[in-house]
Formats: sequence, C-alpha cells, structure tokens
Amino acid sequence: MERRRPTLRLAAALTAGALTIPLGATAARADTAVPRHAIVVCQSASFYANYNSSTGPSGLKRVLYYGDKIGHTPGAHPVYNGWAASFDFGPNDWGYLRYECIGGYDSW
Repeated sequence: MERRRPTLRLAAALTAGALTIPLGATAARADTAVPRHAIVVCQSASFYANYNSSTGPSGLKRVLYYGDKIGHTPGAHPVYNGWAASFDFGPNDWGYLRYECIGGYDSW
C-alpha cells in the first residue's frame, strides 16, 4: 500500500497541472474577451499591428486621434512594456496602442 501513495500523488499532481495549463493559455488571447468601450485620450497615438518584446511595436497601421473609439479590457487584454492590445472600432481590427492613451471607459 505504501508504494502506491507516491504514485497516486504524482498522478494527481500531473492531472491538476494538465488541467490548469489549457485554461491559462486561452485567457491570454486578446480576441477571446469582448473589449470594453474606451476612447483615445492622447492628441494622437500610433496604432501598430504587432508587438515584439525584444524590438517593440512594428507594422504601423495608422494614427488614432483624441476621441477615436477603441476597446481594451484591463486584466483581460495584454499590456507589454506599456503597449496594450486594443481594438479599433473604426475598421474593426486589433493592434497595439500606448496604455496611457486609453481612457474614457464606458463613455459611449
């Protein structure tokens, strides 16, 4: 009986670990959560297609201006070194925008 206990504990630990990995992996995707309505609060803000932790933002899509309607949900959408995954409700696409340029949550 003693020899089975370590095996059962190991099996339980591996099962618990396997169950938590897929849940955490899906939560990181920006497009899984509906973005909260917000606006651009900077005079102008560059909106990039991608963000790479070693090189920074890349693929400038366009410049957004004060009052443009965007979406971002704090805690659900990732922020990397101040660059937040955001949704531009104009052409309806995802990109990266400086976090400090997002504000006016639920104002529209």
